[in-house]
Amino acid sequence: MIDIEKLQEYYEQDRVIISLHAQERLRQRGIKARDVRNCIMTGEIIEQYPDDFPFPSCLIFGQAVNGKILHVVSSDEGSGSRIIT
Repeated sequence: MIDIEKLQEYYEQDRVIISLHAQERLRQRGIKARDVRNCIMTGEIIEQYPDDFPFPSCLIFGQAVNGKILHVVSSDEGSGSRIIT
């Protein structure tokens, strides 16, 4: 199981990659990378996807910097994280 503290630690250590798919969605929706970071740093995991390939992932419920609700899917790759969408 992924824990939010581990994902937050990855952000603090600058070990997070935003996938090309997520970058495109952020651009389309006018969401900034700092909003994704805020979502993870203040949010909570609401679903776990332990069987996702190639790495387990989870759905995070949180907020953008302006308070807007965000949902972020992020993986735990053992030494870092990837924002999937």
